[in-house]
Amino acid sequence: MDRPAPDKHRGEHPGEHPDVTFDRTRGARIGIEEAVLCQHKSPDQIAAILRGALHEGRRLLMTRLCPDRHAALPADLRAPLDYCALSRTAILGPLPRPARTPRIALVSAGTSDSVPMAEARRVLAYGGMDAAEIADVGVAGLWRLLAREPELREMDAVIVFAGMDAALPSVVAGLVPGVVIGVPTSVGYGVAEGGRVALDSILASCAPGVTAVNIDNGYGAATSVLRMVNMMRRTQTEG
Repeated sequence: MDRPAPDKHRGEHPGEHPDVTFDRTRGARIGIEEAVLCQHKSPDQIAAILRGALHEGRRLLMTRLCPDRHAALPADLRAPLDYCALSRTAILGPLPRPARTPRIALVSAGTSDSVPMAEARRVLAYGGMDAAEIADVGVAGLWRLLAREPELREMDAVIVFAGMDAALPSVVAGLVPGVVIGVPTSVGYGVAEGGRVALDSILASCAPGVTAVNIDNGYGAATSVLRMVNMMRRTQTEG
C-alpha cells in the first residue's frame, strides 16, 4: 500500500509537538495570525507550541486557556505570558500600539456577559485595535442604552454581547449606522440556559444587517472586526 507523502513542514521546527503543524504564514496570507485554541490540547502540546514560538521569536495568541491548564505549564513558559484568567487568553510577545480608528465598541447586556467580552477585547488588542466598552445596558432597563446612544452612533463597528432573549443586538442595530455583530452568550435560566435561545434570537433579528457569531465566541466577533479593519486599510492604501 502506498504511504502518504510526509508533511514537508513537519519536523522542521525545534521542539514542535508531532501532532501540531503551526500555520506560520497565516498573518501574511489573510492579515490575522493563527491563534492557539487550548481547550482540547494537552499541556504537552501547549508547551511545545509555546517553546516553538519562543525559539522563533514569534508573538502568539492563546485562547480558552483555563487557569488549571495555565498553571500546569512549566514556570519558564508561564513567565513570559500575559495571562488573563477572565478571558482565558494568554499573549506571548508585545502588543502593538492600539489604533483608535476605525472606532470600535464592545457592548454588553449585563456583567454576566463579561467573559466573551473580555476575550474580544484581548483579541482586538492583539490585533492592534482599541475598543470602547459599554457594559450593563440590557433592554430590561432601556434608558441605560439610550443614554449611550450618541456615543454608539459614532462607532464604525459595535460588538454586542447578550444572553437570555438576546434582544440587545437588534435594538442597537436599530439605533446605530455602524456594523453590528451579535455575540449570544450562555447566560440565562431554563430554556435560555446554554445560549441557544440567544443565538436563535440574533439569527432571527428583524434589524437589517446584524451579523451573528457562535455562542460565547468573542474571538470570532473580534476577528470579524479585524477583517473589516484590514479591508478598510487596504482600500485606503490602494486609493
